[in-house]
Amino acid sequence: MVASPVELVDVRPAPLDELDSFDIEIPGSRTAVSARLLQRAARESDPVERKRLQDEVVVLHMGLARAIASRYRGRGIADEDLTQAASMALLKAARNFDADRGVEFLSYAVVTMKGEVKRQFRDFGWMVRPPRPIQKLQADVSRADSELTHQLGRSPKVGEVAAYLDVPEDDVVEALSADGCFTPTSLDSPVGADGSAVLGELIPGEDSGLSDAEARVMLAPAVRALPEREREVLYLRFFRQQTQAQIAEEIGVTQMQVSRILARVLAELRGQLG
Repeated sequence: MVASPVELVDVRPAPLDELDSFDIEIPGSRTAVSARLLQRAARESDPVERKRLQDEVVVLHMGLARAIASRYRGRGIADEDLTQAASMALLKAARNFDADRGVEFLSYAVVTMKGEVKRQFRDFGWMVRPPRPIQKLQADVSRADSELTHQLGRSPKVGEVAAYLDVPEDDVVEALSADGCFTPTSLDSPVGADGSAVLGELIPGEDSGLSDAEARVMLAPAVRALPEREREVLYLRFFRQQTQAQIAEEIGVTQMQVSRILARVLAELRGQLG
């Protein structure tokens, strides 16, 4: 019995460090088999046989789809959802591939798969529920914020909320980050001395290798690592939506100092994310 092309090749996932560019090193036999299968599919007049040939290409590269999905593991979307997204993108690539365009199938497929996985974060990542303990703390923080605002006649500080709930300040910051840090509204909040910039501008651009969603996911831990005063300013600016003048009055500094703090912090965060 003659083995099928799929049985003749190694379909193990490609090493992850080879996925940092689209020029991925794949065993020559796999590339050659893919090319032959797709050439046959392009010439095939029977749609059922054409799909069968394309499906063989998909099976051939499922390891690559799993490897690409694994690069985004642990960032708020279930592993199986990421793998499914990459797999469906691989199928789409096999169905739509046109060899006449002069692009190798693997280059086309990798771009398609990475794009689809990243789209999952753009569409769903910020809506994923945080862990249950954080969900509970979010409700407690919201209640404490309302009660303290009424008692104090002003917005409470992070430390005051933490003391009221008898929890660490870092936990309060995490709850606040999970609750609002990744929403479009907070990312569009104006910053800078003249308000001409927005928080979202600290997210690296396309050439940095990070999507907006990935940068958002990285933003909360970077904020938690800041000194207390700087976290306080960010909290008041982006979660309480206070102006620089209001922040200056609340923490006892000048508006110019608040502006400098924001500029310095955003530069730090931009450096960490870039």
